[in-house]
Amino acid sequence: MKSSEPNLIPIRHSRGSRFVTVTDPFPARYFTRYDESDDTLFYTQPRLVVHIDAGAIAALQGYLQRNLPPDAEILDLMSSYRSHLPAGLPVQRVVGLGMNAEELRRNPQLADFMVHDLNTNPELPYPTASFDAALCTVSVQYLVQPIAVFAEVGRVLKPGAPFVVSFSNRCFPSKAVQIWLHTGDNEHRELVKSYFDHTHLFERIEAYNLSPRRWWGDPLHVVTGYRTADVL
Repeated sequence: MKSSEPNLIPIRHSRGSRFVTVTDPFPARYFTRYDESDDTLFYTQPRLVVHIDAGAIAALQGYLQRNLPPDAEILDLMSSYRSHLPAGLPVQRVVGLGMNAEELRRNPQLADFMVHDLNTNPELPYPTASFDAALCTVSVQYLVQPIAVFAEVGRVLKPGAPFVVSFSNRCFPSKAVQIWLHTGDNEHRELVKSYFDHTHLFERIEAYNLSPRRWWGDPLHVVTGYRTADVL
């Protein structure tokens, strides 16, 4: 019998434990999940939907319009059915890397794509310094090896290239890591900043709350780091 479709659930915290960097900032227990089964099974069925509402999408598109370099070759990490790049943004090429071939095939903004599970293999199948920008849209909460993945993004980015990580308060809780589920939005921004920091490959790490000013809408947060000049 076919299992019911998992729902994205908003994670809301009136108060959360502030993320603090300690001697061992990322113990293994932070990145355990309720469902440790093979991720390829979870993502077998395509989900041809967007995971944030129209207001949050508009906020993200506005940010990308202002902050992505023109005519860029862009890596869309953990990509799916939509990349949320603003219409009319001049790009050279957008390459998607995700978990479901049908979702990626239906994404009209991708020129090329590859199915790849970053949780089993964080190494990116691209040459060093090959992209002008990278995106990770509402998916960072699922990474079980975030430092390794962020370091790989740093490797494939050109000097000065931005890596834009955006997130909301929705997730598939069975596949989100424990540190994400047990912290709130402010801590999430600090946590993602710490991922950038621990690679030693990014500078000008900036965090923004871009949530539309409506109490009923989805929040939208962005953390961006820029690749340092010293390429690996």
